[in-house]
Amino acid sequence: MISEELKAELLEVGMEAARQAGSLLRDGRPADLAVAATKTSPIDVVTEMDIAAEKLITGILAERRPEDGLLGEEGADIPGTSGVRWVVDPLDGTVNYLYGLPSWGVSIAAEYRGETVVGVVAAPMRGEVYHAVLGGGAWLGTARLACRAAAPLDQALVGTGFAYVQTRRAHQADVAQRIIPLVRDIRRGGSAALDLCDVAAGRLDGYYERGLNPWDLAAGDLIAREAGAVTGGRPGEPASGELALAASPAVFASLQPLLEEAGAWHD
Repeated sequence: MISEELKAELLEVGMEAARQAGSLLRDGRPADLAVAATKTSPIDVVTEMDIAAEKLITGILAERRPEDGLLGEEGADIPGTSGVRWVVDPLDGTVNYLYGLPSWGVSIAAEYRGETVVGVVAAPMRGEVYHAVLGGGAWLGTARLACRAAAPLDQALVGTGFAYVQTRRAHQADVAQRIIPLVRDIRRGGSAALDLCDVAAGRLDGYYERGLNPWDLAAGDLIAREAGAVTGGRPGEPASGELALAASPAVFASLQPLLEEAGAWHD
């Protein structure tokens, strides 16, 4: 069992790394920012700033917690010996960042023996840092977060996202077409980490997406849960790359079976 002292230390380190990386990304973005590489498709991009931010974060973690493991989006995969593993997305919302849109963030989570115990999401263009500690609630700065009160599905504002692989995008569009007549409206923000934090903050009633990676989910999932949201995937399963869903309890109970029926979990 993890001690409160270790949780507090991991939160301090995660907050420091997220804030420094966020400042680097906000203040260091070059006017001629260009694509440095692609991932799943030619439109799924990596910029030089993604790489610089991950390098900064891994340096801080190596200095402060040298025995910990690390899984990072831009290629870091380091085994550790302490039981702690950091799961890092140095720039969630890269396409937004590339285009100068403000919806992007830095997502850092700490796992202890496989369980996420600390989550931090910094959103520099919003001037916001979200954080949660397992069992300690979710916070935006010094304000404690709570997801929205129960609402019928037809009054729910729901976020989602789309993959950069064409075949999957087409199916995701079909799913959204089936869901949108049943809810208040759908939003597509472009950053899974911020969408999950928006559920925690009551800015969305729910959020779902297929195809997320551990670094997309880890911090935001904990923040949403600690704010009172329910998170999961297909019925009886945790949130995963197959399907991730976070919502206030009533919306979750209504939305999950609709996503299952619509086949949101397959391409």
